[in-house]
Amino acid sequence: MREEVTFSRGVSEFRKLWKEPLLLVIVLAIIYFLLVFVLFPLFQVFKTSFTIKNQFSFENYRAIFSKVYYYQPFLNSILLGISTAVTGTIVGYAFAFAVTRTTLPAKNFFRLTATFPIISPPFVVALAAILLFGRSGTITPYIEKLIGKYSIYGYGGLLLVETIAYAPTAFLVLYGVLQAIDPALEEASMDLGGSHWTVFRTVTFPLSIPGIASAWLLVFIQSLADFGNPMVLSGNFRVLSVQAFLQITGMYDLSRGSTLAILLLLPTLLAFYIQRYWVSRKSYVTVTGKPSSATLKKVEWYIRLPVYLVCFTFTATVFLFYGTVIYGSFQKLWGVNPTLTLQNYVETFQVGKDYIIDSLTLAGIATPLTGILGMFIAFLVIRKKFIGRGFIEISSMLTFAVPGTVVGIGYILAFNQRSAIFPFMLTGTAWIIILLLIFRNMPVGIRSGIAALQQIDPAIEEASTDLGASTGTTFRKITLPMIAPAFFSGLVYSFVKSMTAISAIIFVVSGKWNLITVAILGFVDNSQYAQAAAMSMILIGIVLVALGVIQLAVNRIGKGVRTTAIIGA
Repeated sequence: MREEVTFSRGVSEFRKLWKEPLLLVIVLAIIYFLLVFVLFPLFQVFKTSFTIKNQFSFENYRAIFSKVYYYQPFLNSILLGISTAVTGTIVGYAFAFAVTRTTLPAKNFFRLTATFPIISPPFVVALAAILLFGRSGTITPYIEKLIGKYSIYGYGGLLLVETIAYAPTAFLVLYGVLQAIDPALEEASMDLGGSHWTVFRTVTFPLSIPGIASAWLLVFIQSLADFGNPMVLSGNFRVLSVQAFLQITGMYDLSRGSTLAILLLLPTLLAFYIQRYWVSRKSYVTVTGKPSSATLKKVEWYIRLPVYLVCFTFTATVFLFYGTVIYGSFQKLWGVNPTLTLQNYVETFQVGKDYIIDSLTLAGIATPLTGILGMFIAFLVIRKKFIGRGFIEISSMLTFAVPGTVVGIGYILAFNQRSAIFPFMLTGTAWIIILLLIFRNMPVGIRSGIAALQQIDPAIEEASTDLGASTGTTFRKITLPMIAPAFFSGLVYSFVKSMTAISAIIFVVSGKWNLITVAILGFVDNSQYAQAAAMSMILIGIVLVALGVIQLAVNRIGKGVRTTAIIGA
């Protein structure tokens, strides 16, 4: 009986969709694009990992699990991912708690500092670590006097730089979670005689567990997918993302590289489902009958002290690292000739102008397409009922949970030749980069759009439809203006990630089209640290200018949505 009801409902939904042929064409096109540019590349990775000389085989997996050369990077990646997720989440929680639950002075300053690493390529932090703690580092002689010889290359250095690079992600997630918890609950607990520590342990912390789990998962995924930092700092501590890259580009072994990519994907998916199962076992909903005006009393010193210590230490570290990059960009030759000069910027513009132009061109094309497609998919998921809606929602979010290395390898395998599902070869063209950027960054725009649409009464759009407007007209003239802040959120995220991407992009760049991040990585590999620092500052400057321009547009349309909130949407 239930199957008959489901079938009849599906037929009814299809008939409604058939009455709007333009919408039907768009839905079918979106389903096709998701099949081609999301699922097909991932399928190709799985298929290739089980293929040797065009024959099905388990040999790749047997070789990887039997040779320490292959499975050690897997263990190293898991160790680094877990460690970074723990330290990053602790730092992010301390910042979020300080901003939302204490009388921390200059909160806006600390909020901005906590999110600043997001707008730069992650390996800029690794570059700063080399300038500070490398063989010719500024601080190296002083440390060696205290503890003797040491090396920033390896597990310790990677844990440090990835914590700095990815703790802001945890902060943005946890800031929203802690801000949403009604202070009246904590105040009621204190009124009943509970100390601040008891309130935190029994009320605040348990209610923030979903956010902690989400933050941990996001940082874990980012660490596993990180390519730039390990490429620069890993030393003998080999990780999967770099090993897969070297297997494909150095040894031209696509099948073994794909197998390593699958190993990178499995712990990510496992962590995702464990997190969902753990969080879903309990209820964390807090419901009140009306808005509360309660505010927290002053937090006691033994809670403020460790929280403030984490905030001040992280802030000082961010200023030290990025200040070093700025200072290093003006040195004539880092570690040899500290004379200050502008020559690095002049040479960088001369040598890297094509990289800058290419990056801006590709990001400029991908960003609006990502924003529009993300908003339209969000509109379809929330406002329309049709067969395939669930498929669109799940598959469109898939690339966000998949490490960039896996996506990049998938695009190389899927589009380096013509196939029945897609009769064009994209390898070496600008379009493979643009399409990867679109479908890699689109999930954040979709989530922003869904969140915004859930707050808008559908009756507004229904009134437009009742007056004779088509779905397209309603979306363009009614829906889109109301979700403008969410639309710009998707634009900002897409532009920032397009300009700073490396883990997935490294597999699809070519001699004709390249990116600033690849150029910076090349400078670092050649030990041209001053030039790498100069190009990094140029990239950060471009991103900041773009954020300022988009923020002006948001202030006009969306009434002052904060840039930091947009980045973390």
